[in-house]
Amino acid sequence: MPVNLDKPQHWKLDVSASVDMYNDWFMRFAPQAFRTTRVQTTKDVEEALRASRNLTDITPALLKQHPEILPTLRMSTCPPLAVDRLIGLASVSPNLVKCMEQDQKLPSRMPLAALNADLTKLGNIIEKMADPDIFLWLGRDDPATDVEIHRAATIVADRLCGAVANPIIRNAQEKRQLQVIKSWLEARGYRHLAPGEGTKFEAMPPGTFSFRLNVPVEQEGRVQTVNIPVDAVIMPKSAKPGDYPIFFEAKSAGDFTNTNKRRKEEAVKMFQLRKTYGDRVSFNLFLCGYFDSGYLGYEAAEGIDWVWEHRIDDLALFGL
Repeated sequence: MPVNLDKPQHWKLDVSASVDMYNDWFMRFAPQAFRTTRVQTTKDVEEALRASRNLTDITPALLKQHPEILPTLRMSTCPPLAVDRLIGLASVSPNLVKCMEQDQKLPSRMPLAALNADLTKLGNIIEKMADPDIFLWLGRDDPATDVEIHRAATIVADRLCGAVANPIIRNAQEKRQLQVIKSWLEARGYRHLAPGEGTKFEAMPPGTFSFRLNVPVEQEGRVQTVNIPVDAVIMPKSAKPGDYPIFFEAKSAGDFTNTNKRRKEEAVKMFQLRKTYGDRVSFNLFLCGYFDSGYLGYEAAEGIDWVWEHRIDDLALFGL
C-alpha cells in the first residue's frame, strides 16, 4: 500500500517542513563539517608542498610518485586552473590528467616517453603560474618559513574545499540520515548487521538491517551481474522465507535545482532492481531538504515511494 506517493495534497506542506528541517541542520552543523574537512585538507596540502620542495621542484618523478597531488597543484596557481584549462594550457593528454584527478594514478598504457613529456609540461605550467601572493618565498633567496607554508596550505585548502563544498555537505548529511534510521530501528528491536558479517541481502534474518549494502543486478548488454549500493536495507520482523528486504535510499538536497538533475538516478536503480528481482522489490527514498512537487511527481510516476525525515514514523507504514 502506498505511503506518500499517492497523497499529492500533502506534498506542499511536507516540502516546506523538509526545507525548514534541512536549513536548521545546515546552519548548526554544516560549518563544522566543512571545517573538519578543511583541517584534513590543509594537512594534505602541506604534505604536497613538502614533496614538491614548496612548489620549486615539480618533476615527472614527483608526479609519478604522487599523482594524487594534481588537484592541489591546480589550486596553487593564479588564477586556479580547472581541469580542462590545465589540459589546454599544457597541451597534454586529457586521459592522463583525468586519471590523475579521478583515479589518483597514472594511465597504465601510456608510452613512457609521452608520459614523461606530458608530466614535464604539467610541472612547467604549475611552476610558471604558481601564485606569488600565496607562496611568498617564490623568487626570493630565503627559504619558506613554517608559518608561511601553513598559511599558504590553508588558502589552497580553502580553494579545494570550496570546489567540492556540496559533496562535503551532502556526505555529512547522508551519514547523519543513516544514523537517524539506525536509531529509529534499534529503538524498535532491530539489529544492525555489521559489514563483516557478510550476509547477502536476500538472506538477512528478520528484524535486521544493513547500510550501503551491495545488491547484484542485471544490466543491458552484460552477461554478468553488477553490484549497486543501496543505502539502507531492512528485513522486516514479519518477513517470511523468500521475502525480500525493503530498500531505502537516503537523499538530501540544499536547493531545488540539483534534485531535479539527479531524479533519474533513483528511477534507474528501481528499474535495475525490478528487472532482476521482479515487482516484489520495494525501493523507496528517505528525504530531507529541497524536494519539490516536480521531483516528487516524477518519482511517484516511477512507482517510488518515500519517507520524510521530519515524519520518520512513516517507516512503520512500510511494515517495519
